[in-house]
Amino acid sequence: MKVVFASTQQQIEKIKELADYMYSFIFPFYYADDDIDNFKKIKVLQTSKHHFEYFSTLKEAYQVIASLQTIISILEYKLNHPMDTKYEEIFNHNVAVLEEYDIFFPFYYSQFIVDVNGKVTLSIYKKAANELLI
Repeated sequence: MKVVFASTQQQIEKIKELADYMYSFIFPFYYADDDIDNFKKIKVLQTSKHHFEYFSTLKEAYQVIASLQTIISILEYKLNHPMDTKYEEIFNHNVAVLEEYDIFFPFYYSQFIVDVNGKVTLSIYKKAANELLI
């Protein structure tokens, strides 16, 4: 007999939170708003009840969470080290894990290019640094 623990609601929420983080804190540094709109239309990193059936155990949910966290960490590192490719293999492995669980993330490491001039772009997807109430 084998005991399997089901994924928890907190894990499901964490997966959604990490996907939202990608849209708000990662994609705006690499892509224009029109591109990000397209990502939403083609359902990049979007999950549904169907997906949660794929990673219904604790182990599977943790694999998805760890893969998303690893990809985020690598892309945040790449913001400050745009020419560094030492994490490309790890990035590709984690993209493959997401694909294994039917989570659409159609990117290659080389597609994340930072503006070398250090230009800060405005984006409707970036979280506001502060809020003004009127």
